[in-house]
Amino acid sequence: MRPEKVRLSVNINKIALIRNSRGGNAPDLLQIARDCERFGADGITIHPRPDQRHIRYSDIPALKEVVRTELNIEGNPTKDFIQKVIMYKPHQCTLVPDSPSALTSDQGWNTIEEKVFLTEVVTELKKAGIRVSIFVDASPAMVEGAATIGADRIEFYTGPYAAQFKADPVKAILAHEEAARVANALKIGVNAGHDLNLENLRYYAQKLPNLLEVSIGHALVCDALYYGLSNVISMYQHQLRPQAIRLDDH
Repeated sequence: MRPEKVRLSVNINKIALIRNSRGGNAPDLLQIARDCERFGADGITIHPRPDQRHIRYSDIPALKEVVRTELNIEGNPTKDFIQKVIMYKPHQCTLVPDSPSALTSDQGWNTIEEKVFLTEVVTELKKAGIRVSIFVDASPAMVEGAATIGADRIEFYTGPYAAQFKADPVKAILAHEEAARVANALKIGVNAGHDLNLENLRYYAQKLPNLLEVSIGHALVCDALYYGLSNVISMYQHQLRPQAIRLDDH
């Protein structure tokens, strides 16, 4: 069953990257977060990395104070990361297996091989009252593994889908449709993120009727250079409106 609305969480890492490139506080990360919500975002996503090249751990407490929708903190569950997440208690924590040297996330967890480790992390975070999502490739086996671990949701890594979309959208979405059906049967929520944009987002939401949330940062910030932040958030939300998705259903 399709949720009433697919939620748009705006990843503000690239805003922090611009700020950090000059020092100081321009652009103002907190004001951007407030404005994203004011312009219609359903949540704010941040992904602190060990080198803190964009979002810094020191940004988290202030963001927790100003975000009025939902705060999602993504990252590799190192001890330091877990401590910070439990300390500030975001609405959702998305576990991502990126190495310290990774330019960007490029794969999901192997929820079978990492079962013991991920079970410990998920249990600790859920005890703190935090909803937990696990970043996975679009694979039924990985979804089943995430459900066994006790995750509340999975987030599909949509990089391969986006790369293949223009050439063959039907083929690009097949694995995601199959994995989403498994998630629905197991009653585990479905999120998605990575390289989703104004060209491929509506089709993705159309084909995954149980999609709950998308997290979008890089493409949205790039589009904002041309259209402005308020316009762009409206444009992305338009792609996710149930009416717009239904019009494209076949």
